[in-house]
Amino acid sequence: MSKKTKAQELQEQLTWTFPHIGKDSPEQIEKASKYCEGYKAFLNAGKTERECVKASVKMLKKAGYRPFDRNASYEPGDKVYYVNRGKALIATTFGKKPLTEGVRINGAHIDSPRLDLKPNPLYEKDEIAFFKTHYYGGIRKYQWGTIPLAIHGVVVKKNGETVDICIGEDETDPVFCVTDLLPHLSAKQNERPLKDGLKGEELNIVIGSLPYQEEDIKEPVKLMALSLLNERYKITEKDFFRAELELVPAVKARDVGLDASMIGAYGQDDRVCAYTALTAEMDAKKPAHTTVTILTDKEETGSDGNTGLNSDYVLHYIEDLAGQAGVPVRDVLRNSLCLSSDVNAAYDPTFPDVYEGRNSSYINKGCVLTKYTGARGKSGSNDASAETMAKVIGIMEEEGVYWQAGELGAVDAGGGGTIAKLVAHMNVDTVDLGVPILSMHSPFELSSKLDVYNTYKAFKAFYK
Repeated sequence: MSKKTKAQELQEQLTWTFPHIGKDSPEQIEKASKYCEGYKAFLNAGKTERECVKASVKMLKKAGYRPFDRNASYEPGDKVYYVNRGKALIATTFGKKPLTEGVRINGAHIDSPRLDLKPNPLYEKDEIAFFKTHYYGGIRKYQWGTIPLAIHGVVVKKNGETVDICIGEDETDPVFCVTDLLPHLSAKQNERPLKDGLKGEELNIVIGSLPYQEEDIKEPVKLMALSLLNERYKITEKDFFRAELELVPAVKARDVGLDASMIGAYGQDDRVCAYTALTAEMDAKKPAHTTVTILTDKEETGSDGNTGLNSDYVLHYIEDLAGQAGVPVRDVLRNSLCLSSDVNAAYDPTFPDVYEGRNSSYINKGCVLTKYTGARGKSGSNDASAETMAKVIGIMEEEGVYWQAGELGAVDAGGGGTIAKLVAHMNVDTVDLGVPILSMHSPFELSSKLDVYNTYKAFKAFYK
């Protein structure tokens, strides 16, 4: 083998390219595939924020976690959890270091773009029964037409009873859908801009077409639908005003590609980070710093509401931890470190114009560290400091985690936000870290198993 020239040695020492994990560490392929079997099961079990919390609590209890009691005292290694209104969750493993040295916060969100039923949704038109919807979060409306949908959610009845509803996931269940025009009659519709291919008020869900079998009944198809719901769930039309019902894709998580290297599923933004954070949390035994793993709600609509990070429920939880330890909460916060665990847009070679290649994330190159999000001139962004970046990169490299850096698209091509700025508002050093995703916010998003696995490894290293 010929000796390297000085220029070649300098190039090796001074330049950097993020490697493809499958080339650089092929032994991880099998490990990642095995890890992702649990992830796919988690996606199938939790298609709404409420279902995610239930699935997570089940996992936590099995791992020895107990409900948090702010009047109790805890030792290093003790594990607790707290549920906020059934739609958000915090899990903690108590660490060996004093709380004045800060906590390790990892925050992911468990809400995803979807179609919500309006408060008064059920109507009949031309002998077909429909549900009216209002879309939740950033969707491309045309993607939600003519795909099988399932109804998930809860209804609180007049007597206070809460009824769980899920129709469309079992193989014997019916599914639902939004209709669209056939190409033969869509000449006028084809003139619409893509964003209006289907308009918001056209996202109407077909739920039935058979009439109630009795003469002189007004809106018999609507009545038939109501009677079937009443037969199954004992609810009436008035109960919709006390309900949270969501339409989500009625598809299971699947392997994608001849090599089964990717996962295709609804809701990977951001349940991929929720699952990896949760499993890393459970694997923490006696960490140096106390952990605060957050699975939060409402991120897709701006984190508002009392189950979103724009409320103070996380601050109150950390205040309780500080109160137990007898230390000022401000000392805890200023010395804490947070990963805002959210996905980024993976470079898509089919649509290269909206990316800047040198600063994009790619599938199979590991978890993506996103220094800033926002739009235009970093508006609405946390923009992590150099010190924070150095600290997180150092944690990952010490444990051999494959990571990469990336922006959310080219400058002025668009943009988006995460919970990072809300945690940073509490005077906590924060940076975004998560999985690069193809077809983000679509009904069927794609992730790389190797990236999912290395995100788990990054969170595990963060909690070590």
